[in-house]
Amino acid sequence: MDNGFSLRQVLLLLLMTLTGVVWSVSFHHPLVVGFFPGYIMLVWLAKKKDLSIKQILQISILGVNKTRIVILILFLVSFLLPSWYLSGTIQQMVKMALHFIIPGHFFVLSFLCAMVFSMLLGTTVGTLSAIGLPIIGTAILLQVPVDMVAGALVSGAFVGDRTSPFSSAHQLLAHTVELPVKSQWKAMLFTTLAAIILCICFYGAADYLVSEKAAFHQQYINWSDLSASKFIPPVLLITCVLLRISIVYAFLTSILSASVIALFSGTSWPKLFSSMWYGIEGLGGGFLHMYELLLFLALAGAYNGLLEEMNVIQPYLDKWLQTSRSLTGDTLKTLLSTFLITLIAANQTLPIILTGRSFLPHWSNKYGKEELARVMGDTTMLFPGVVPWSVLAIMCSTIVGIPIMDYLPYALFLWILPMLTVLVSLVKQGRKSKEKRTEIA
Repeated sequence: MDNGFSLRQVLLLLLMTLTGVVWSVSFHHPLVVGFFPGYIMLVWLAKKKDLSIKQILQISILGVNKTRIVILILFLVSFLLPSWYLSGTIQQMVKMALHFIIPGHFFVLSFLCAMVFSMLLGTTVGTLSAIGLPIIGTAILLQVPVDMVAGALVSGAFVGDRTSPFSSAHQLLAHTVELPVKSQWKAMLFTTLAAIILCICFYGAADYLVSEKAAFHQQYINWSDLSASKFIPPVLLITCVLLRISIVYAFLTSILSASVIALFSGTSWPKLFSSMWYGIEGLGGGFLHMYELLLFLALAGAYNGLLEEMNVIQPYLDKWLQTSRSLTGDTLKTLLSTFLITLIAANQTLPIILTGRSFLPHWSNKYGKEELARVMGDTTMLFPGVVPWSVLAIMCSTIVGIPIMDYLPYALFLWILPMLTVLVSLVKQGRKSKEKRTEIA
């Protein structure tokens, strides 16, 4: 459907959406409230293009339906922490982490653990769910800066989400830019290794500075004090994710097993339900802390459905690319375009598809698909983790229990790669120009 929206209409939509969301984030109001004016604006544009209310509702419902898995996952996440806490799982996992962790290398180890897990699992959410809670819990007990630990964990988790061949986002990008996964992986290799090395140096320096000021030591446990049953919930979660069983079933299995253990350990039914509803004091969780976010995700799904169906943005992306003249210029345009799409799309899938499909013909003709895969891998794949109202960023923040804006400055992997990819394009452009001058001479 090509409805030919004017530039003025598109800019007004963007302004309305971003103003509302920034207002919500700045003044700590529910995101669903700030996002609603943008949705109303989109409905108004749809009405001006002769779509009936029935059609608008049908498209919106289809959009919500596309986000149902994400909504269900976050719904279950609200019950995960209370059930693990009541079963004694969190306390025992923290004791284990305190035994094995080397306090002087806490940030580096957090990053590397998350990176290895994410490369195996191919999912940010699965990685943070499996190892985020015990590492964050240990950081709290050791009085290590939790926001920096969260940044290290999120950085490591995004390594696999972006790079692992098991990642659905990685596969989607390869499909969108019409490249074999192996070729795409090679195209991303240099910037990936450079970013990982920079992250290790950054977190290593942070470890050195913090360990000088902090007075904490490695703690040891008596193995006979541990209960094997309390490891069942996290083991089930990790096993389900490794076996590629749906993350929904993985969470559900872990929550149910933890609830059964809690009940057998003496927790009463009223306390269990109360904790599931209100959460755990000092730790969070619980449905009451999640329902506003679930409403926002549903509204964002409806918004994305209308945005995609009415083809609001793509015509302007096509026109913008016609004036491109250099690799660095095209890299910057692609970066800005995909960032803008992420700002209003609030998810990871739509920016990959829109950017990839819009830019593929131009990049294929001028530079090759591998270059587009590199640039998108270093920007489009990461921006959903940077935008505070993006679904993926919200899920990461919810799982680690730290506000996005608190850990984002320390999530180095997310914002160093866009800089690196612009630098790589600049160097390649310089080499190409030098080769041309040599040929002419």
